[in-house]
Amino acid sequence: MSIPKRSSVIPFGYIVSEANPKILEEVPEQLEALQEISGLVKDQVLSLREGSAWLEHKTGRRLSHQGLKKIIHERLGS
Repeated sequence: MSIPKRSSVIPFGYIVSEANPKILEEVPEQLEALQEISGLVKDQVLSLREGSAWLEHKTGRRLSHQGLKKIIHERLGS
């Protein structure tokens, strides 16, 4: 799945399409890791900081603890 690029900030789990720089393409392994860690943070097994560090270790892409909080509340509902 792809979405239109609306700003200079690339959301976690997406990359700019090589074919069309105005389109963002999903990165399945990042989205799966995000889904996995979000459940652990929501269930209070991990803190936001621990979840953020785990995501960076697993995916190689940095996400602040505040960014993770925003994603959990906005994108995934909470």
